[in-house]
Amino acid sequence: MFGISSLGWVHTIGSLPAIPLAIYMLARHGRIRPRSVPGALYFVSMLVGALTVFLVAKRPESNFIAMLTLVFLLLGVGMSFASSWLGRLAAYVETIALSVTVFLLLVPAVSETLRRVPDGHPFVTDLKSPVLLGAQGALLLALLAGVTAQVIRLRRQGRLQPGRAA
Repeated sequence: MFGISSLGWVHTIGSLPAIPLAIYMLARHGRIRPRSVPGALYFVSMLVGALTVFLVAKRPESNFIAMLTLVFLLLGVGMSFASSWLGRLAAYVETIALSVTVFLLLVPAVSETLRRVPDGHPFVTDLKSPVLLGAQGALLLALLAGVTAQVIRLRRQGRLQPGRAA
């Protein structure tokens, strides 16, 4: 079904929970919170997805995206434990890095969906399709707008902390 191998289904089903988890955390907290239960589940799902790409990918770009995802995922989660020695900088790096992982998850997810659905007659057959490029562009704009909003929110939270001048 949809031209996906058994291992491809493991990859898809393993990484799929990251999407609703990311949506939930972004809607509720304005960012991915790695030290929460949904954040831990997001981490595991993203890790499964990124690692299994190497087993199912047919295009070299996929391996590159998987490597970037792993770097940003580990950086973001690592920063959640670094606030004691990096201070507020850790929150900025954590937030931006984990937002990039959402983008790196959605770009191939949307691309693969458009190239496989509906089964037998996909919406997109060419990687240069205006529909596909438009969807990828919209995801990039969402990332830029989202990260900007997150940085503004973190700055405001820093100004409102007790003991800091406004």
